[in-house]
Order: sequence, then structure tokens, then C-alpha cells
Amino acid sequence: MAVHPIDYRYGSPEMRRVFEEEQKLQRLLDVEAALARAHAAVGNISREEAEEITRKASTVYVRLSRVKEIEVAIKHDLMAVVEALAEACGEAGRAVHLGATSYDIIDTANALQFKAALSIVERDLEELEEVLLGLAEKHKSLVAVGRTHGQHATPITYGLKFALWSREIRRHLHRLKELKKRVLVGKMSGAVGTMASFGEKGFEIQDRVMQDLGLRPAMVSSQVVQRDRYAELLLFLALVAASLDKFGKEIRNLMRTEIAEVSEPFGAEQVGSSTMPHKRNPIDSEKVCGLARVVKSNVFPALENVSLEHERDLTNSSCERAIIPESFILLDEILKTMKKVLKGLVLHPEQIKKNLHLTRGLNMAEAVMLALVERGIPRQEAHRLMRKLSGEARAKGVGLVDVIKESGEMRKLLGDHPERFLDPESYIGTAVEQVERVLKAGRRK
Repeated sequence: MAVHPIDYRYGSPEMRRVFEEEQKLQRLLDVEAALARAHAAVGNISREEAEEITRKASTVYVRLSRVKEIEVAIKHDLMAVVEALAEACGEAGRAVHLGATSYDIIDTANALQFKAALSIVERDLEELEEVLLGLAEKHKSLVAVGRTHGQHATPITYGLKFALWSREIRRHLHRLKELKKRVLVGKMSGAVGTMASFGEKGFEIQDRVMQDLGLRPAMVSSQVVQRDRYAELLLFLALVAASLDKFGKEIRNLMRTEIAEVSEPFGAEQVGSSTMPHKRNPIDSEKVCGLARVVKSNVFPALENVSLEHERDLTNSSCERAIIPESFILLDEILKTMKKVLKGLVLHPEQIKKNLHLTRGLNMAEAVMLALVERGIPRQEAHRLMRKLSGEARAKGVGLVDVIKESGEMRKLLGDHPERFLDPESYIGTAVEQVERVLKAGRRK
């Protein structure tokens, strides 16, 4: 019976499969097989033994049910795998797990798991970046009101907003490239990291195993691969989740009834509320923001795992069983949900225009201030003057242009048509050019 929502609600089948018990067992067997091949290559066991171990290192022969049966008796999960594999190999079983400690196998298998999971994350990030670049290009000239502190500010373009997000995703892709060097790492160094159990061929055995599996060998380790690597991995997943949380929060706010500039995709049969038939709630963006909280919270135990005692203790093991699959699977759900939202995002140009002019020119006070500076008014004096006129416009409930026209001093400085300084379409600076630079940089990576 499923208990955790990741078993039945969250994450793609592809990502969940990476963390299924049978897949985990197969990766442990893959490492045991690679170790046997390395031992054969350096002459510690026969090639026939290595070939038999390799052939039997499969869930076809080593059944998960048998491993669990052994574990019930011996109370050691990895040793249960070793015994089940040795049992399947017959006489060649004597060479299974030769010289290795449990975490030589577990941590190396973890790296194989990370490799598979990160490839899915990387693909989703690349696809999300393309969606954002497409939105940036499509809306590069769509002028909207900018907002700071929740208040109307000077104009922006929607293209610039999407371009900004696309570069954040590109930075995550750069981080991921660097992260792989430090996280896709295995070890074969024995009980406390000395390689004593592998003798003088320890380095060669470790290098052969890692080359065989497509991983980097740890330069030095204790009984475990050091957990600063795992903490960095969880921090990376949390950082991606934080960005998607930001995107989701922005979409949710822009969907507010009194703003209503964008809408999530909404199906013909979709229900927004069980009691209010009119509702179209931002449920996907809210899901992104909610699940991001869980992914971010998993960073704390990952950081705690860095400080294991002496050459290691077992406090990392139990929480890693929870936080690693949970973080990957929930991030997978978040990424795929945000892709869906952005692919189907609906923008409402008329409402965007309405909001742009909602303050009746107050959001253009900076532009007028700079026009005054160009006409010889000291900057601080121009700022004071526009702050005074903005206050008057608010108090009277009129537009900024109206109080400007009432001022003889302002008419003298700005002429009889001050409205030309209050056109938000003409005050977007290099926004379009910035988007074009992002598009050019983004598509050549």
C-alpha cells in the first residue's frame, strides 16, 4: 500500500524508476560486478570467476525478495545483497565483494543513481530554458508596469521578465556541469579508506572500477565518500526549486483578480473550487511553491550529514534514504509542472495595458524628473518637485499630467505637451536589446 505521495502522485515514472528498490539493487550488483572484473584484471581472481559474477549480477538471478529474506535474518542490507549474489554464483561466489566494505558498493551505486537522476533534471532544465526563451522572444516588446515592494514602478517588458528567468535556468545548467565533477564520484578504499584490504593494487582496482562504471574515483576517502559532496547535490536541487518557487509565486501574483495579467492553462472540464463554480485557481503554480518548500527543507539534514564521527557513523544512512529520492522526485514534479504552466501561459494584453496606466502617469515620474534634469534643474531638486506633484495628483485624484499642466513652472520647463514625457511605451530603455542579447547567448549556450 502506497504511503508517501511520491509513490502515487508526484514525479514522472522515469524519475521514480531511478529510485525503485529493484533499480537500486541492480546498481549495487553492477558495482559488485565491476569490482570482480577489476580483481580479475589485476590477477586477484580468475577471469572465469569474474565472468560468472558479472553474468549473475542481475536481478534476474538475484531476486529482491531473496535479498530481503536474508536481511531479515542478518540485519544488514548490503551484506544481504552480497550473500544473495554469492549464492547465485556457486563456486565463484567466494570472490564476491573481495576487499570491499559496504559503502564502497553503496556510495559508488549512489553515484550511478545520481548520474541517471541528474540527466533527467538536466534535460528538463534545458527544455524549460527553451520555453522561457520562446516567451522572451514572443513578448520582448510587450510593455507592462514594473513592480517593486508590491507597488507600481517604472515600465518593464514581459520579454525582459522571461529573459531574466531563462538566464537563471542557464546558471543552474552551468552549476550542474560543475557539480557532476564532484558528485559523480565513487570509491573502492575499504573499511577506513586506507585500501589495506586491496593491498598494493588498491589504486589500480579503484581506478578500474570507476572507469568501468563511467565515474570519477575519489582521490581520498574514509569509509564513505565525503558528505560535503551530497550536501552540495541537495543544495543544488534546492536552489533549482527556489528559482521555480520564484517563478510560481510571480505567476500566482499576476493571476490575482485585481491584477489579472496572466493565466495558467485551464482545461475545459477543470474544476477550480468545490463550492465556487467561477474559480480558476493557480493550482499548478501553488503546487510548485508548496513542493519547493520540502526540497529546500531537505538541505538541513544533508548539511548535518557532513559531520560524521571519525571515519564514519551511520547517522547519514537513514535520512539519506528519505531525503535523496524525495528531493529528486519532487524536483522532477516541480520542473515538469512549471514547463506545463509556461507552455500554456496566457497573457492578457488589454489588462496589462490597463494596469500600466492604472496610476494615471505616476509610474512615469522618474522620466519627467530626468527630463527636468536635462533642462538644467538639479537632480535632487527635480526629485523633490516630482515627489510634491505626485502627492498632489494622489490627493486630488487626478493624473500626473493634470497637475503638471496646472503648474506654470512646469509648463515653462516642459512646454504645452508634457504628456510626451509620460508615455510608458517610450520609457523601456534597453529592455528589447537586453532580451535580444539573452536570446543570442541562450541559443548558443
